[in-house]
Amino acid sequence: MQEMVRTNDLVLLGAIEALLTSADIGHMVADAHMSVLEGSIGVFPRRLLVVDEDVLRARRLLTEAGFGAALRDAD
Repeated sequence: MQEMVRTNDLVLLGAIEALLTSADIGHMVADAHMSVLEGSIGVFPRRLLVVDEDVLRARRLLTEAGFGAALRDAD
């Protein structure tokens, strides 16, 4: 899996997850339960990871949808 997005913006994360799910692109959100440790103040960003074989397709989809600025640099 590769990290595509790292953000504290839950609305952005939800929109990106909806796009990936609708395109049947395998993904997961890491660090979603860190709020237990931080006291729900949103200090730790959540990371959206995409399965390796779907990375290029996910990048293209998110860029075309206007989320290109949120993408992490490709390795």
